[in-house]
Amino acid sequence: MTAYAMDDLEPNPFDERVAPTYDAGSAHMFEPAVLGPTVDVLYELAGDGRALELAIGTGRVALPLAERGVEVHGIDFSEAMVAQLRRKPGGDRLPVTIGDMSTTRVGSGYRVAYLVYNTITNLLTQDEQVECFRTVAAQLAPGGSFVVEVFVPQLRRMPPGQTAVPFHVGRRHVGFDTVDVVTQRCVSHHFVRTEGDTDAGGRGVATYSTSAHRYVWPSELDLMARIAGLTLRDRWADWTRAPFTADSSSHVSVWTKAAA
Repeated sequence: MTAYAMDDLEPNPFDERVAPTYDAGSAHMFEPAVLGPTVDVLYELAGDGRALELAIGTGRVALPLAERGVEVHGIDFSEAMVAQLRRKPGGDRLPVTIGDMSTTRVGSGYRVAYLVYNTITNLLTQDEQVECFRTVAAQLAPGGSFVVEVFVPQLRRMPPGQTAVPFHVGRRHVGFDTVDVVTQRCVSHHFVRTEGDTDAGGRGVATYSTSAHRYVWPSELDLMARIAGLTLRDRWADWTRAPFTADSSSHVSVWTKAAA
C-alpha cells in the first residue's frame, strides 16, 4: 500500500500554488548538460517540420527548441503552468491548447511529438496512456516520431515491506515516491525550499506538494505504440543517446509512424 491515499492528493498538482515554484524545484532539469542534448535530439527529429509538446508546462523545452527555428505547438491541462510560460520571453508566441493530452487533438502533420520528464505517468490508467499514443499517432505526419522520456521503475531498490524510494535529493529539492506495485500507482512527494524564505526562527521554508503517477515499463510502452500503429526506432538511457541497459534508471524512446 502507498503511504498516502489517492483521494488525499491535490486534484491538480500543478495549480496556482505549485506553478510559480515549479522551475525552481526542477532547476537540475535546466542544466545545459540536461537541456542541451534534449533540444538537440528534438531539433534533429523535427527537421523542417513542426513539433508538438504534450504537457508543455512552463516551456523548459519548448522555448529553446523554438529559438532554434522549430515551430512548436503545445498542450497542457494546467492554466497556471501555461501562465508561467507566457511570462517568459517568447512564451506569448507559442500556440498552446488547454486540454487533456490523452484526447486533445490540435492539428496534424507534426514531424515530432514529445513527452518529457516522466509526464506520461501523469495519466493514471493504462487506458489513458494507450489513448495518448493513439491521439499522438493521429496527429503525426507519415514518418513522424513520438518521443517519450520516462523513468524505469526502480522496484529492485525496494526490499520486501518497503514502500518508498527517493528519486532526487538536492539543495533545494527533495523528492521520493511511495509505490503500490499491484496497481502500478505511485505518489511523488516534493519538498522545495524557496531561496531567501525563512520562518520566524530564521530557518529555511519548504513547500510540500504531491502528484500521482502510473509507472509504466518500456515493453508496455512498446505495446501501446504498436496498438497506435507506431514502431520502436530507438531507445537510449538518456538524451545523450547512451546505450539503454538493464541498469538504466530512465529511457528516451522514439517510435515512428509508417511513411506514406
